[in-house]
Amino acid sequence: MNFEIKSTQKKEPAVYKTLYIKRSLAERIEQIAAENKTSFNNVVISMIESCLKED
Repeated sequence: MNFEIKSTQKKEPAVYKTLYIKRSLAERIEQIAAENKTSFNNVVISMIESCLKED
């Protein structure tokens, strides 16, 4: 895994978005979430933030 799953973040202003993803991808993310005792949403947000992070 090339990203760090962050602890659940403090509530900040947010928006609701719907994503359509392959079932197999959703299952992989759910597995990562379960292994790290966190939510599906937190894993996805951690992945997005990692990809958008400026080095």
